[in-house]
Amino acid sequence: MKLRSLLFVPADRPERFAKAAASGADALILDLEDSVAPEKKAEGREHIAQWLAGPRICPSFVRINPLDSGLAAEDLAAILPFHPDGLVLPKAEGAVSVEALVTMLGAAKLPILPIATETPAAIFQLGSYQKVSQHLAGLTWGAEDLPAAIGAATSRETDGRYTAPYEMVRGLTLFGAHAANTAPIETVFPSISDPEGLTAYVARARRDGFTGMMAIHPAQIETINQGFTPSAAEIRHAQAVVDAFAANPGAGALKLEGKMIDRPHLIQARRILAMAG
Repeated sequence: MKLRSLLFVPADRPERFAKAAASGADALILDLEDSVAPEKKAEGREHIAQWLAGPRICPSFVRINPLDSGLAAEDLAAILPFHPDGLVLPKAEGAVSVEALVTMLGAAKLPILPIATETPAAIFQLGSYQKVSQHLAGLTWGAEDLPAAIGAATSRETDGRYTAPYEMVRGLTLFGAHAANTAPIETVFPSISDPEGLTAYVARARRDGFTGMMAIHPAQIETINQGFTPSAAEIRHAQAVVDAFAANPGAGALKLEGKMIDRPHLIQARRILAMAG
């Protein structure tokens, strides 16, 4: 499943589902957690069930409520009969949380995308996801719940950059995902009216090793998809690297286009070609 872009849609706003699905997003995240008021959770479950029962033009994940909320079991009872394409697990605290959700799923086998940094305890479990990698659709993080949990004023500088603690959390999520051999998914860009800022944010994520990103508005999808799709020039160069090593199977380093390349370049080239599909 290609996951360059995952678009959040509040579960209690069913009039937005079709528009979101037509946005070009690789997947929807139908949200039963933060964007839905407690008194509208039951209504949101009904809307999701109705959506899942119909034809889908893109995969539909469901963000359930946290495992310790007392609501997750109700969420699953309402949606599992309609076979969502995956689940987003908020407030995840490492492999143990994934294992607990897998137990709740019983015979249902669904890929799980943990939001892995929303509590202080979660940070110390980011290396544990490799134990449950077979259950994962990816690994992502968030920059809002954690500062609230520890009483921090904000996770961002005045220019929008993350402060040092949250840059660390972002980096640990990135490496935790790669250690688990699963997709590292960048968190949302909160400003809908800043397309240049979004473009720079996506480019930074791709540069650093993320392979996809969550979104909060359909207008963000095209930029995200383009940013996480290798360009024609990247593909040509990657193929040239692969071809050069294929023609010289015993070589540890080669000269290509006037520059030296070695095995790390080959690994990166193969990754780019895989991203290109």
